Formats: sequence, structure tokens, C-alpha cells
Amino acid sequence: MTRTTAGPLLLLALVGAIVGFVADTLLAGQGRPVFVPPISLAIALVLIAAALLAGAWPVRRAAAGERRIDPFYATRIVVLAKASALGGALLLGAASGILIYLLSRSIVPVGSALTTGAALVGALLLLVSALVAEHFCSVPPPTDDDDQADAAPAAG
Repeated sequence: MTRTTAGPLLLLALVGAIVGFVADTLLAGQGRPVFVPPISLAIALVLIAAALLAGAWPVRRAAAGERRIDPFYATRIVVLAKASALGGALLLGAASGILIYLLSRSIVPVGSALTTGAALVGALLLLVSALVAEHFCSVPPPTDDDDQADAAPAAG
């Protein structure tokens, strides 16, 4: 599995920002209430980020050679980290689009802007922790000593 690169993350954040901004603009144009993420979303994102890091820590210790771990557990954690990175980027973009819409109003709804800002920070924490967890799950590259030890039996 390849590591998450910046390209898909930026694309998802851009798509999320456009969708968030356009959705709130269309809702306001129709006279309906705009979407504002609840504070519980920010709390949930932070809790997911913490749980992801806690789950990735044993995998990091196993990758460093300190202990053994079930490979299926490590696979689940790295897949969860990748999905969380992509989802965090999308939510980060959506919260950014909503916040841009709210701040562009002539009268800024402070409470809505604060809860949207909290969701933005929660999504950013999820994204960063997912990338860190993905890094925790990577196996270090082989050293030159490992390459020489592998080559020695083949030569004999």
C-alpha cells in the first residue's frame, strides 16, 4: 500500500470547500437555514483522531522491532489511517467552504462561525493524526547490513 500523497488530499479539500460553499449559498438563496456543523462533530473528530493514534502506537512499536503484532491488526490500522486522511481532507474542505460563506455575510453569525471553526480544527487534527498514524505503520527501509546478509548466502 502506498502512502497518502498531497495530491488527493488537496483535491478532496478543494471539492469539499466548493461543495460546502455552494450548498450554503443555495440554501440561503432559497430562504432555508444554512448548514452549520454541530460542535459534536468537532468533538467526534478529535476523539477519532486520538483513537487512531492510540491504535497505531502498537504498530509503530512492532515496526521498530520492539514486539510482534498481528499483521491483520496492522493492516486494519493503516487502512483506517488512509481512510481517515481522505475523510479528514474532505471535511476540512467542507468546513472551510462553510466558514468562508459565513464570514462573507454582512452580519457574521458568531456562534455558527465558532462551531464551524471548531469542526475545521477537528478535521485538521484528524487529517494530521491520520498521516502520523500512517507513518507509524510504515516499515523502515532495509539497511546496508541487511542487503549484505541477504547477498552472502546467495554467493556461496
